[in-house]
Amino acid sequence: MTETLQGSAPAATLEDQTLLVFARLMEGGQEDEATCRELDQLTKLLNDDAESQEKDDQYKTICNVIDGDCVDTVLCYLDMRQPDIVRGHATLVTSAYLKAAGDDGSKKLSEFFFERVKRGTYDDYIVAFCVASATFPIVPDLTAHLFLSEGFLSSLGPLMRREWKSRKVETACLEMLNAACMNSMCREAVQKYCVEWLEEVVDQDPTGSTDGPNGEPKVQGEGGSISMRRHSEQVQHLAAVILAKLRAVPSKPLVNDPNRPRIEPAVTSIEDLSGIFTKMILRDGDHGKHSIEGLAYASLQPKVKESIIANKALLKKLVKTLTEAQPRSPTTYGALSIFVNITRYRPALSEEQKKMSQLKAYADAAGKLAGPDPLDDDEHVAKRCQAVFSVGLIPVLVTHSKSGSPASLSLITSIINSIAVTTSLRGPLAQQGAVKLLLVAWVTIPDTDEVSRRTAAQALARILISTNPALVFGGNRSNPINAAIRPLVSILPPDPAAETRDLLPTFEALMALTNLASLDEDDTRSIIIRMAWPHVEEQLVSSNNLVAKAAVELVCNLMQAPEGIALYADGSPQSRTRLHILLALADAEDGGTRSAAGGALASLTGFESVVRYVVQRARGVKVILGMCNDPDEGLRHRGVVTVHNLVTAEGEAGQLAKNKVKDENGVEVLKQCLKQSRRPEVLQITVEALKVLLDQK
Repeated sequence: MTETLQGSAPAATLEDQTLLVFARLMEGGQEDEATCRELDQLTKLLNDDAESQEKDDQYKTICNVIDGDCVDTVLCYLDMRQPDIVRGHATLVTSAYLKAAGDDGSKKLSEFFFERVKRGTYDDYIVAFCVASATFPIVPDLTAHLFLSEGFLSSLGPLMRREWKSRKVETACLEMLNAACMNSMCREAVQKYCVEWLEEVVDQDPTGSTDGPNGEPKVQGEGGSISMRRHSEQVQHLAAVILAKLRAVPSKPLVNDPNRPRIEPAVTSIEDLSGIFTKMILRDGDHGKHSIEGLAYASLQPKVKESIIANKALLKKLVKTLTEAQPRSPTTYGALSIFVNITRYRPALSEEQKKMSQLKAYADAAGKLAGPDPLDDDEHVAKRCQAVFSVGLIPVLVTHSKSGSPASLSLITSIINSIAVTTSLRGPLAQQGAVKLLLVAWVTIPDTDEVSRRTAAQALARILISTNPALVFGGNRSNPINAAIRPLVSILPPDPAAETRDLLPTFEALMALTNLASLDEDDTRSIIIRMAWPHVEEQLVSSNNLVAKAAVELVCNLMQAPEGIALYADGSPQSRTRLHILLALADAEDGGTRSAAGGALASLTGFESVVRYVVQRARGVKVILGMCNDPDEGLRHRGVVTVHNLVTAEGEAGQLAKNKVKDENGVEVLKQCLKQSRRPEVLQITVEALKVLLDQK
């Protein structure tokens, strides 16, 4: 009896099932739905077979009964002349077969491809090219090997230059080249063997003379496809997409080629290609997917970015196209990529990196110093972000985010992060739903995509810096304020994977948390302390003054919560160390840092343990009295409140404080503060502190 795996049918039965499915597929003549069901059944059989092989080395695979004719049957369902739904299911079968069959499957795929190309009929070319296009994403290394086989690429030029042209052959060929451009070696080969005739295809005058009646090109039936003397518009368009990929991602030149020119001129510029794509997008034609893809590559170039922004009709059409595009479709990814390219800011460089970039540009330009393109500076990018926002993109992004993949969410968060750089747009972003979008994106994007998660968190931080949290989160239970804390905390530490230490996300997260902690909600402050305190404490002593200032401003707001006060007032060695740092910050050169530290001390000196520490600490009282004579009246206010807390403290601590303040010439300092101040609240608290000191016996 044949040995079986638990829960599975006998191997012979599985083989019979497989052969029956192939028999029905070979017979043909079925409705598309029936064909898809057969293909789905075959996919399941092959997936189960691959899983069984992994579990049992002795398992008898059903691939043994799949011969070359069976493989031919499946691969022919990848033909572009098949309905899209059938091609999609056939792609799944092909992937499952290549996984289950291993080396034998790769061998049969290679034999199929070379046999079809060798036959050289239009039908065979169409099928071979379609199979190559479909298998590039499935088995890229194997398909690249077939694509780069000797003599194959060089044979495409004569095929495309035939007097009588097959639209389907040309389309299949160009879709194969388009897919091949994802591989760097294939891209270099396309650049070497195909650019010349790709240029000819693109440059052909679509209104040129024809030999047919009424100015139409001559046509004839040929294998079910149409033949013509001129390239069709769709073919021209596909060729333009491929050229755009070659221009946007240049191939590496052969270093050892002595005849290679230093700068190779392009017959068709990237600007010309973007013009072609723009015309096709503005027309309601059938080539939107390829137009969007081509423009996505072209929009990597600063000149093209500016031309897109200058064309309001194109911007609106792109937004409309994105609105109507299906989630997770190539059109969605292409349109989002265009907006990512338009709005992307240049990464911040260290001084050393800037120098190296200049040296590299100098060498590449053969002695002519060339810096970054001025069309990509911050001013130009900010204007592009404003233009993109103005055409109503954000509501469309919000809609797409609800059913988008992690990949599309990554693109969406990148766009919003760039737009949020402009302070004036942060409030409108929040009003249009960007905050909830970013919260969902941060949770949805996988942990493995750390860059996208940090981008989502930074975009959230930027918006929350400049908006009132009570308005953003108030009364919206589906968008609770505390849900924003975890993403913000995640970017407090600098990115460990980054080559350059970028403190901007840290600074922006601290500022956003400070804004959240300004609300009169102890629960929010408690969560921030519980989740973020070790990071906040580390940033208090940052060598970057802006980061240290932002950290102490957050601490100032956190001192309104009991958990915050306990960190400084419990009398432990750790609390004394924290108070030492806070006093040092209250004596910093930066006025904002002094003010925030003074605000924290004004809250903390209501507790005896803190009063004792300040009095006993060398220069503790002197630092506080220094705030009382600061040019800024707000800082003077914090200083005199702190002095008042010291001298009005009860018991021994209060008496020690009174003595210490008087010894440090505190009475004269407070009198001087009275002369400088105008605000009633400052005058009142200063008078009260003076009265306590002067009434002391």
